[in-house]
Amino acid sequence: MFPIAFHPIYQHPLPEGHRFPMLKYELLPQQLVFEGTASPSDFYEPEECDLDSVLAIHKPDYVNDLLHLTLHAKAARKIGFPLSKELVQRELIIAQGTITGAQKSFDTKVSFNIAGGTHHAYATHGEAFCLLNDQAIAAQFLLNHKLAKKILIIDLDVHQGNGTAAIFQNNPHVFTFSTHGKTNYPFKKETSDLDIAFDDGATDEEFLHTIASVIPKLIATQKPDFIFYLAGVDILATDKLGKLGCSVEGCKKRDELVFELCSKHQIPVQVSMGGGYSPDIKTIIEAHANTFRAAKDIF
Repeated sequence: MFPIAFHPIYQHPLPEGHRFPMLKYELLPQQLVFEGTASPSDFYEPEECDLDSVLAIHKPDYVNDLLHLTLHAKAARKIGFPLSKELVQRELIIAQGTITGAQKSFDTKVSFNIAGGTHHAYATHGEAFCLLNDQAIAAQFLLNHKLAKKILIIDLDVHQGNGTAAIFQNNPHVFTFSTHGKTNYPFKKETSDLDIAFDDGATDEEFLHTIASVIPKLIATQKPDFIFYLAGVDILATDKLGKLGCSVEGCKKRDELVFELCSKHQIPVQVSMGGGYSPDIKTIIEAHANTFRAAKDIF
């Protein structure tokens, strides 16, 4: 099928209160194999990302504080997880999973990271459960190694990719596009190259009509030779942290639209799974699994 980054540490080591939403990192691969959407051979276990790749995006003082667990208490609270060596290792592995997937996408057309989508991580700090920005690190890796000249980041999570927007604000080689809930976190938005903020309760029809009219124009004008897609399923009406009104089927149609355009224009794409916080874990798994099913049908 296509390469999927997964490492057992994705589901560890998180405090008790955060373990429910993290169950998806264990259950999603099991579901994909059980139903035949993926086979065990499709999965690869990334190692830790090398520091040169991290430092191409994140500032040395911040990275040093992460590695030595010396973040100021206020900065650590902004992240939301108790800082630990295992947590930092997890973020380094997630980042490498996205880099490796991006490299593989040139041959396979599409790749996935079961985790990732850590778009709230800035160059100088982390926030909202994001320490290192995996797709930003991978995008800069492709540029630095001359594997891509123009990158489009399509962030369709319910939250604005504020860290990603800030990181690439003055980089003409990366175009950042974010759709999100207008009243969702972050309450102070950054400026992406293109932002579309939806009102609370926005339906499938509104969401799909908007992206169907916008993304083809972006591809035509920006002419990207690589796409990073953040496929968060927190746009669902059931999501505890989201305020939009999309259905599971609408979420799947969103993924199909993105993949059909990538396939039509022969643009390789790397997909990080992003958020998903519906109260029923079955809903989260079904919505995420639909993203993989859509890719299998289209590529």
